[in-house]
Amino acid sequence: MQITDYTKEFKYNWKLAAPVMLGMLGHTFVSFVDNIMVGQLGTAELAAVSLGNSFMFIAMSLGIGFSTAITPLIAEADAAQNFLKGKSFFKHGLFLCTVLGVLLFLLVFFAKPIMYLMKQPEEVVELAIPYLDLVAFSLIPLIVFQGFKQFSDGLSMTRYPMYATILGNIINIVLNYLLIFGKFGFPELGIVGAAYGTLASRVIMVWYLWFLLQSKEKSKAYVTNIKFFDLNKFKLKKLLNLGAPSAMQMFFEVAIFTAAIWLSGLLGKNPQAANQIALNLSSMTFMVAMGLSVASMVRVGNQKGLKNYVELRRIAFSIFLLGVILATCFAVLFFVFHDYLPKIYVDFDDAENLADNTEVISIASKLLIAAAIFQISDSIQVLVLGALRGLQDVKIPTVITFISYWLIGFPISWYLGKEDAYGSFGIWLGLLSGLTTAAILLYIRFNYLTKKLILSNIK
Repeated sequence: MQITDYTKEFKYNWKLAAPVMLGMLGHTFVSFVDNIMVGQLGTAELAAVSLGNSFMFIAMSLGIGFSTAITPLIAEADAAQNFLKGKSFFKHGLFLCTVLGVLLFLLVFFAKPIMYLMKQPEEVVELAIPYLDLVAFSLIPLIVFQGFKQFSDGLSMTRYPMYATILGNIINIVLNYLLIFGKFGFPELGIVGAAYGTLASRVIMVWYLWFLLQSKEKSKAYVTNIKFFDLNKFKLKKLLNLGAPSAMQMFFEVAIFTAAIWLSGLLGKNPQAANQIALNLSSMTFMVAMGLSVASMVRVGNQKGLKNYVELRRIAFSIFLLGVILATCFAVLFFVFHDYLPKIYVDFDDAENLADNTEVISIASKLLIAAAIFQISDSIQVLVLGALRGLQDVKIPTVITFISYWLIGFPISWYLGKEDAYGSFGIWLGLLSGLTTAAILLYIRFNYLTKKLILSNIK
């Protein structure tokens, strides 16, 4: 094949992925705004949000990872024009997402005392606990929203979750400003105000996405007259078989980044705050890759429904190529501006915290060099993972992600991240190793499976 066989797909890939990217960026932008506003209060407050969100990231990874099982099933049913099958999988997926949201809230709520056993700075823990109480409850609307979002993506209606996320962001920013700093007569709640903003915005996002979907002809019949408790064991089992490994895949990756937060906390509040800055910036570029990953999942799922495996492989590679090009651009951006980007997060006019802020910026700027290097491997692994989910191949990729992040990445982070070794930069070298291993092994898996499908189709 010629290069144009892949590049001609860029326009449609971008059209499908761009709203997902913006929606994903919206989730990260909530954290971005929280971090900037809370960063004005001090490095201890920023570290507290980082610590509290580290528990949230683990729970979110399980919920969001599980919800991705809905997308390929809807995409396959949509390509086959099987409405009843599609609606049934959506209903069962929404039910499981709701149950999972409640369970994850309870898990995080009762896990708070673990913070005291983690050797984190005491002032950081004291600030993090009241923040986590409210943010944990927001897991319920967030995972329900993900159920609607993944369904909408499966129908290739990727714009509507984006609109809901934009509205949620606007509400979050306004409430943050009012409640963190106590503006216009509102109480000054500090980082707890950020938690209230997050909770309110996520409730409104669920309502608004449902409102949009029930007003569109293609999706109205799916999202109305749902017999929520009329459940089928086979459909539940199918979703659990796809969703549980997908949840573990995302959990293994997010958990190693969360471990990086905890390892940074062992070095002190300033390394932890610096880690949060670098993590927040790199997670924003990762959401672009996540958007393309959803496009990969949808388009591969469509071709699987049509049993057109040659076309499936060509389309997947076109998405991989686009992802690598974008990741390279982000890598250059991080490398060139690694000294400047972290300065957005702290207040250099705060004379009292100037020494802390200066140290945080110095550490964060070095971490962005590591983040620049792993942009490409991070992008490849998530794009190929999306394509494998589109093929409904989830068990072997789960094993691959565990090996990559926890048998290779984490030991390197732990060993090189000690204070007498490379410190914070060593932690991120472990992240780079895990992501690169995952990218290579997942690509080998996809290449093997698609060639096998093509050969079996010819026979």
